[in-house]
Amino acid sequence: MGIPSSEHVDVPAYLARLGLEHEPPSRDALFRLHAAHVERVPYEDFEVQLGRVTSLDPAVSSGRIAAGRGGYCYHLNGAFSALLRALGYQVTRHPSGAHMAGARSGIHLNHLALTVTGLPEEPDAGWLVDVGLGDGIHEPLPLLEGEYKQGPLVFRIRPSEVTPGGWRLDHDPQGSFVGMDFAPEAAVMADFAEKHVELSTSEDSGFVRTLVVQRRDAEGVDSLRALTLSGLPGGKTVLESPAEWWAAIEDVFGVPRGGFTGEEQDRLWRQAVAQHERHIAGGSEALPSA
Repeated sequence: MGIPSSEHVDVPAYLARLGLEHEPPSRDALFRLHAAHVERVPYEDFEVQLGRVTSLDPAVSSGRIAAGRGGYCYHLNGAFSALLRALGYQVTRHPSGAHMAGARSGIHLNHLALTVTGLPEEPDAGWLVDVGLGDGIHEPLPLLEGEYKQGPLVFRIRPSEVTPGGWRLDHDPQGSFVGMDFAPEAAVMADFAEKHVELSTSEDSGFVRTLVVQRRDAEGVDSLRALTLSGLPGGKTVLESPAEWWAAIEDVFGVPRGGFTGEEQDRLWRQAVAQHERHIAGGSEALPSA
């Protein structure tokens, strides 16, 4: 599991994955980093689908990202926070809870959120920075109550009702989750280890039940759920062959097929087919809970 974790990041390799140059901390630079991350590094659960409980060590996660892969919130925000720290930003990791439809809001530790403070232009301002929400925010949001439109999605920031001193992000009704609360105190990666194992192994986990890949950009969201490729805005397409399916994974989400062995490629395809067939038969493709 890699706990306790390392904060070492290969900054040049990480920035190369994001298509960015090294620059000193600033509001504009932070926005560029965030947007490039959600556009180029997908939210995905391939490792869970392959039966592997991955390390939460940000150094391991950042290495996987630099090699062309993604992950879910612990990996993406864990690595991104380590990168930001290496670049000179003041970053805090927070215990958080993603609020799914039909569930209760709370700090369930099924999400890791980030805030950035101390930017040169606005040293007293705080920003929600979160590259691990799949179809969440495209750019940082100020920690000021209000509504913020990003492409086809509208988000709301307000004080949390479940954790004193914390904040709540309400997702657009078109989104895959209801909202996210985060507590004001700082968290360390070890705080999420137990929940990470549960999300990676439990039969009740959405990550175990459904293969999911998501990518955000300024115009909307691309999502792959089992065999169903969808866009927001846009329609849905069922990918009916391995060639079609892997082409979408590579071309839409930027994940190289060559990063998996032939056996792993076959296993992922077969599982996506089985999940799709269960859905067609009346099952559920409920979104993952983090």
